[in-house]
Formats: sequence, structure tokens, C-alpha cells
Amino acid sequence: MGELIGVIGGSGLYELLDHPREERVETPYGPPSSSVSLGRTEGGTDVAFLTRHGREHELAPHTINYRANLWALHRLGARTVLTSSAVGSLRPEMRPGEFVLCDQFVDRTWGRADTFHDGPDVVHVSVADPYCPHLRQVARSVLDGLGERYHPTGTAVVIQGPRFSTRAESRWFQQMGWHVLSMTQHPETALARELAMCCVNLSFVSDHDAGVQADDDPVTGGQVWRRMAQNQVRIRTALTALLDAIPAERTCPCRQALDDV
Repeated sequence: MGELIGVIGGSGLYELLDHPREERVETPYGPPSSSVSLGRTEGGTDVAFLTRHGREHELAPHTINYRANLWALHRLGARTVLTSSAVGSLRPEMRPGEFVLCDQFVDRTWGRADTFHDGPDVVHVSVADPYCPHLRQVARSVLDGLGERYHPTGTAVVIQGPRFSTRAESRWFQQMGWHVLSMTQHPETALARELAMCCVNLSFVSDHDAGVQADDDPVTGGQVWRRMAQNQVRIRTALTALLDAIPAERTCPCRQALDDV
């Protein structure tokens, strides 16, 4: 049995696994978003898959139990997590239908439980570079091999949701130099770092945010769902290829994140 890789993504991604079995994991932080699907890809990679928004997509971004989700995957033995996200583009050149390998995020959320360290010990974990640099390079090679259209870097501004941005907010995000808009990459990514897990994110652009292009209609939930549904095969193919390409031995600093806190 090889390394178990955790995956957090949408409910349309169950087909990543061959004959998965379901396991419910109890955590000190309450229940995860769903049971965990355990199985293997066709390439033989052991995977623990958890759907972020619940099996019926019943959990809004601000109500997701991020701590329980990450803790459950870690409890099962995953020390690497691959997260898949739909994002809105803040740049005309980042077009719907393209992938983005985010390397930074900016947190604009509030009220979310975003640390495992509530005391009494004070723990300060660095997230200066929140996504695993080694796995981002692996992801670039995979997307190159698939001939996919992608952007090798990008800063995600994480908003509270579930509403989309006003045009004024969107213009402000653009002026700040940020690239895509997400509702879930925080605290998901930071919590992975607190568990010393390697984390790589594969974002898929579902829309241009309001105010990016003057002739664009406002973003709607239906528009996002349709774009994601139309591209499920591409997303699954990219995720599966990336899972099967993750090397067991890595020199990244992620797993030493708690060595000097």
C-alpha cells in the first residue's frame, strides 16, 4: 500500500475511485462534511476523498466544518491533501474553462473556526507559502502533459460567501492585484499547514467575476454549476493524473511546519 492522499472537492468527483468504500470518521471538532470515500485510482493511488459541501451540496461555504474535514483525512493517515475548487476570475486573461495553480491566498472571511490551536498553548505556524512548492511543480508537469490551458501562479482572495461580489468589490480586488476569487481556500489551506500536510490546490475558472469585463452579465449560481458540470471529465482527468504523479519522497518544507513554532 502506497501513501494515502487526501482529496477535498465537489460531489461530482467520486468517479476518481475504483469501487470505493465509505467510512465515517468522528473528530474532536464535530462531524466532517460527509463520510470519507476510500479507494484507489485506476493508476493504483490510495485516496481518501471527502466532498466539501456535503453529498447533497447542502453546506454553504461559511458553514463547512473545515477543521473536522482536515482532521478526518489526517486521522485516516493522509499527510498530503489535494483540494479542488471552482473560482471566479478577476483577470480578463484568466478565462473560464482554464485551470489555475494558486500559490497565495488573501483571507477576507470572518467567523470561521480557522485554527486547531485555541490554547492554552500558543502556536504560530508559518503560511508564508501556503501551497506545497514541490507539488505545484508536479501539477505543472501534469497539466503540460495533458495539454491543458492553465496559469502556473495566482493569488486567491477568499470571500465569505455564499453571495457573489458586488461590482465595486470586484474592482477593488482587481486593483489589489489578486487573480481569482474563492470561497473555500481559507481556512482549508491554513489548517492543512497546521497539520504539517502538503497541500496543493487545483482551481478551475468557472466565470469572470462581476466588473472584470464590461459586457459580462452578473455571475449566477446556475452559470457556475453548468460550467463545472460541462467540464467534470476534464477536471477528473487532471485530478487523477496529478494523484498518480505525486511522488512518495519529497524535499518540500511542509512536513516540518511544526518543528519551530
